[in-house]
Amino acid sequence: MNRLGTHEQATLSRSWVVLLAITAFVLGLGYGLYILWHNAPSLTLRPPAAQVAPLLRGSLEAADGTPLALSTLEDARLYPLGLSASQLIGFGERGSGKGLSGLEFDLEKLLSQGQSLRLTIDPQVQAIAEQALWRGLEAAKADWGAAVIIESQTGRLLAVANGPAFDPTAPRGDIRKDIAWRNHAFMYALEPGSTIKPLTAAVLLQEKLAQLDTKVYAPMSRRVAGWTINDVVKHPETLSLAEVLKYSSNVGISTLAERLPRQSLFSYFQKLHFLDDALFPPLSYQPRIAVQVAAPQVRPVHRWGPAEYANATFGQGFLITPLHLAAAYNTLASDGVYRQPILFEGNTSQSEVVFRPQVARDIREALTKGVAENAKLPGYVLGGKTGTAQVVVNGRYSSSVYAALFAGFIPASTPRVTVVVTLFHPKGSRIHGSQVAAPIYREIAAQLFALWGMPPQPQLEPSSNKRKLVDR
Repeated sequence: MNRLGTHEQATLSRSWVVLLAITAFVLGLGYGLYILWHNAPSLTLRPPAAQVAPLLRGSLEAADGTPLALSTLEDARLYPLGLSASQLIGFGERGSGKGLSGLEFDLEKLLSQGQSLRLTIDPQVQAIAEQALWRGLEAAKADWGAAVIIESQTGRLLAVANGPAFDPTAPRGDIRKDIAWRNHAFMYALEPGSTIKPLTAAVLLQEKLAQLDTKVYAPMSRRVAGWTINDVVKHPETLSLAEVLKYSSNVGISTLAERLPRQSLFSYFQKLHFLDDALFPPLSYQPRIAVQVAAPQVRPVHRWGPAEYANATFGQGFLITPLHLAAAYNTLASDGVYRQPILFEGNTSQSEVVFRPQVARDIREALTKGVAENAKLPGYVLGGKTGTAQVVVNGRYSSSVYAALFAGFIPASTPRVTVVVTLFHPKGSRIHGSQVAAPIYREIAAQLFALWGMPPQPQLEPSSNKRKLVDR
């Protein structure tokens, strides 16, 4: 009995020890957790934080929302339209996506911060311009080409086409030799040639120094300050101003322009922004970011001697880009109002009156009546001016390298768009603007009329027995 009581007492003692040990452990654990919570509150259990998505490079879109450039989570930069508008959009570094050319470069600060932008480019108009340009470029065997289409009443750029075609995702070669990546429409300044004659004529009308029926003695050549000015297209010795434009007479336009003070023509060059490299309005939310445009090269007026002034009246001796030329011609399309070209939705084109409305209409009418045969389209009113400019090579005008141009309106009576086509160094027997650039303009016009649903008017069928001109 005593032995059993002693055993039970020992068992009870061990139970209390175990219980006390567990209690002490629990209390110690609780105290430790309390101290940990009190001294390190940042380690308190919290709901898992939401994962932050990586910052994607901003996208570029066409006017209708079509994606032109976008990024993926895998750091890939995609160009959904492939070859279309590729020189305008540009490209970036492999992997990082950092812009190296085009808008990818110009807008790097915005795009790298995830900012997306919508352009004024119309994908259908862009495709029309590119297909016509690429076919014409191949036919002319030219080094490169560009086509710019501006909406006449707004200044919106609907198409900026360049050729040859460029694939932004393909392996790139030597950029000094393979220039297909370059946006020539913005980045190459060249002599505009005879496309300037209608603008010089508009200045004469604006200053009331001539009318379209004003006559001028225009032999096939004349001497100015020791230099000879020649005409190419055979014509009568006496021409009206309208005929000067029709026959593209260098002699006629430079002779009539002697009625103008040199400073007067130069001031109109300024109003047409031939001296500006910043053609686009700044982005409202980032005014310091600008789209690059090649700087024009125009001599200051005090360096215009008699020969330099004569050359300027018909588009020689100074350099502007196809974009500059398109914006200037759009002044004629919009009844004398220069509209600043715009490339981004939300921007507003700044406008300035340069010519009286009737002056612009008179020049358009003259360019319609005297338009090159290869620019005509049966059933439609088309008008514009050709140009064939010699290119300076190694400091001298080349006898084999030319730029062929055409600048005009669609339709010419009430323009919806202004179009400029440029081909650099066409080869073979057909090198003039009337031969290689005018057909591209005509094809663009035909496709735009189809897009707009505008059928031809039979009463506008042109006469087939008119003499064809090889117009410079």
